[in-house]
Amino acid sequence: MIDKGHGGMEGDTGTEQVRPAGARDVPAVRAVTDAAYHHYIERIGVVPQPMEADHAADVAAGKVFVTGEPVVGLVVVEAFADHLFLDSVAVHPRVHGTGVGRRLLRFVDARARALGLGEIRLYTNAMMWENQKIYPRYGYEVVARRVDGPYDRVHYRKRLD
Repeated sequence: MIDKGHGGMEGDTGTEQVRPAGARDVPAVRAVTDAAYHHYIERIGVVPQPMEADHAADVAAGKVFVTGEPVVGLVVVEAFADHLFLDSVAVHPRVHGTGVGRRLLRFVDARARALGLGEIRLYTNAMMWENQKIYPRYGYEVVARRVDGPYDRVHYRKRLD
């Protein structure tokens, strides 16, 4: 469920922290996700899966981490026995280029390490070509491309040192 919609990752000031989302954050999680992914609907021809996620359930399960006050970015992650799955990254378009995406990806690395997991996996829609330029810059490598229903996905992994 990774059809990412995140913005630029330059110039992170490092002043904002990433924290677990709480029930009060659910409306912001929905709003940021929708803002980040909405422009992809026309391009890929379907609603990106993150826009259809059960945000309240993901928050309640401890899978969602947010940054900003008000919330301007978030990640949805899930731990498995041998890897951390990065399900979604969403950055509000109004803060693209301010380092929010970089901060979130660094958080994901730290989260995987804290959980004792040596690998992060994700996938993105093949039509979200911006992501195919971004992820390799952060150490991700392509491992597969598969069609899953209406989604043409490029799968990535990152091995942590």
